Amino acid sequence: MCGIVGVISQQPVNQLLYDALLLLQHRGQDAAGIVTGSGSKLYMHKARGMVRDVFRTRNMRALPGDYGIGQVRYPTAGNAESEEEAQPFYVNAPFGLVLAHNGNLINAVALKRELFTNDHRHINTESDTEVLINVLAHEIERRTHGLPLSVDDIFAAVRAVHLRLRGSYAVVALIAGHGLLAFRDPFGIRPLCFGTAGESGEVMVASESVALEGTGYKFERDIAPGEAIFVDLQGRLHSEQCAAEPQRNPCIFEYVYLARPDSALDGVSVYRARLRMGETLAQRVISVLPPSEIDVVIPIPESSRPSAMQLAHRLGRPYREGFVKNRYVGRTFIMPGQAVRKKSVRQKLNAIGQEFAGRNVLLVDDSIVRGTTSREIVQMAREAGARKVYLASAAPPVRYPNIYGIDMPTASELVAHNRSVEEIRQIIGADVLIYQDLDAMKRVIREINPEIVEFEASCFDGCYIAGTLPPDEGKNRGEGVAPNTGRLSLQGAEEQGQLS
Repeated sequence: MCGIVGVISQQPVNQLLYDALLLLQHRGQDAAGIVTGSGSKLYMHKARGMVRDVFRTRNMRALPGDYGIGQVRYPTAGNAESEEEAQPFYVNAPFGLVLAHNGNLINAVALKRELFTNDHRHINTESDTEVLINVLAHEIERRTHGLPLSVDDIFAAVRAVHLRLRGSYAVVALIAGHGLLAFRDPFGIRPLCFGTAGESGEVMVASESVALEGTGYKFERDIAPGEAIFVDLQGRLHSEQCAAEPQRNPCIFEYVYLARPDSALDGVSVYRARLRMGETLAQRVISVLPPSEIDVVIPIPESSRPSAMQLAHRLGRPYREGFVKNRYVGRTFIMPGQAVRKKSVRQKLNAIGQEFAGRNVLLVDDSIVRGTTSREIVQMAREAGARKVYLASAAPPVRYPNIYGIDMPTASELVAHNRSVEEIRQIIGADVLIYQDLDAMKRVIREINPEIVEFEASCFDGCYIAGTLPPDEGKNRGEGVAPNTGRLSLQGAEEQGQLS
């Protein structure tokens, strides 16, 4: 997953982009980049690291201009160690393009071959973003043929891009000397919205509404699935639906974990969605465990707090903060490497003994992915004196990899894959393990915005709405592909020894 932002303004945008990226830092901590434009000239700085580390005073001074884009990256494709693969990417023709992208192209390998063989474009990295920018550049070039660029040309190019790409993608791009382009894939899997400021035609596009509101912009609306917007350098905004059959199918894991609670995505308040998840989870808890058996409800910080509060309220049990979080340790779910993730759990959290001693404790987490963190936390609760440790997940079992931009690459890493709830409970070490119901979770979020047709919930149900990985690439990732079924055949891959 990544966080992206783009701005058209009438004043310098370097500080504005920096501030917006800080508000999106939770979406990526591996690398950061900003490109600004002044007239037809572009200026870029990007590097591995957090926003505050990548951009020093000298770097900010070297980013003049009144329009620009930025990105914070957590790699799900390409080489995580490569400085070259930090975004945005740049190509000099046509016009000069820079682009940043949140998502994952599942046909990137095939597109790379097409670009070399048919479009005569060279791709120098393993990043699917470099593939995407070259596809866009080629489609714009086909429509201009040396003529001045028009808005119709841009939207026609995006229509062609939609026909060539498969997977998830939310995109911001600058066309040097012309303006800012933004668009979403036809399913709207990854989020994107825009807002305005003042009366001088200032527009910001961002992954989450919090980036707009935190920088003084008024949220206008989400960019629709398949829609493209183009803002010229005078701040005039043009929009067009560029997909033949768009559907609003946002990634449900955004509401579970990825997005900030103070954001709204596709007409749904993330905070309100998490409260509703707590209500449905409470019903599950009651069906398994009498509330009288629970002395206290304790969240596992941070994303689970709204669900835990609402669950405790519905159960009529005390809600307490039992863990203190070290805010200077990154999110363990998005830390590359299982060994690093396991080691960091106890650096990240410390138990408050008095909340556990002699009590039956219900711990509430937003989700259980690999199970490593959950096992460590259950053990911490026991060491702090808990008599019994119950664990409830505000999300259903994560049984399948996510191939649309979340770091769940192989089934072997997922504790719930091909295991029963009882088997998972034994691995984690809890006295009772309770999971959210997927249909109930979908229902209560959809009730907030009935315009949502369905959710991209492949990590829970194995249904891949935007297509699956090609067989060759699936093998490279340790996944098998079930042809024409819309879901990965992970069991078959395990039987063939493809999964580590």
